[in-house]
Amino acid sequence: MYGQRPLADLRWVLRGIAANQIARFFPDRYVRMTGHTGRGADESSARQIADYFWSCFYDYFEILGIPASDIGRYLKGKTVLEYGPGDVPAVAFLMLAHGADAAVCVDRFELYRPSPASAEVLGLLLDDLEGAARLRGEVCFRTPLDPASGLAEPSFRYVCQDYGLSGLRDEADLIISRAALEYANDLSATFADMRAAMRADGIAIHKVDLAGQRCDDDHPLSFLTYPRVLWWAMCSHKNTVNRWRIDHYRRLLVEHDLETVSLEPTALADRRLVDEVRPRLASCFRGVSDRDLSWLGFWMVLRKPTSRPAGWRA
Repeated sequence: MYGQRPLADLRWVLRGIAANQIARFFPDRYVRMTGHTGRGADESSARQIADYFWSCFYDYFEILGIPASDIGRYLKGKTVLEYGPGDVPAVAFLMLAHGADAAVCVDRFELYRPSPASAEVLGLLLDDLEGAARLRGEVCFRTPLDPASGLAEPSFRYVCQDYGLSGLRDEADLIISRAALEYANDLSATFADMRAAMRADGIAIHKVDLAGQRCDDDHPLSFLTYPRVLWWAMCSHKNTVNRWRIDHYRRLLVEHDLETVSLEPTALADRRLVDEVRPRLASCFRGVSDRDLSWLGFWMVLRKPTSRPAGWRA
């Protein structure tokens, strides 16, 4: 934790500040230097990556209570907005292949560019499809049946701009993200963008990871011990977690007038971990309750007040 090993802290802070300036002035170089994929490093082969995207795709519909046999019916005519798709827009492809009218992917950094690696993953996903989904998948590409040509507009749009905001207005029926909101450099602006993009009967589903990052420390909350100003100097322009806790997300839901359909933790830190970090917390986190500190991730399902999402099962 910060302050326990001053020399190690100094090295990590100096590296962080240097990388932050590279991300600020040379974002393309920063992306190449760090090798960000948006997925983590658990998958090594194209098959493993494709299987990961299948699990992501089905997770959203499991949360909605929609069986696999009804996914096509649910998606028909819908526009899907995905925050933080990573280097392969595979979930967007699967949404289009299963019946969505359009898929919009938005990110802060331009992680996706058609490449042999992304084409291989998309090709495997295409080969996995059957029936009507296979036929729709074949024509998702600029050159039909050729994943190397990239996904075709206008059904697919990839938006890359500061703060990772879509700028959509009343267009999205389904908004999704996985391990993306914790990287938003202006989370309030992201919530405002989400609400503006969502149609009256739309719904948003997000999986958020609240565990932290520390190069030489495996404590999931140790990154909360860095003072706010120091963390900003190290991370304000990088693709690094913003550190907001679950209490901040709850406040944003009220601030932006979004209704919570469900909000459930995916993992909780045990009391020992919370007790270890509590005395060393940065001042901005000292008011967070032990219960809220223990949240290491969550699923969140949202909608605009009074709306009723199609296909939702109470």
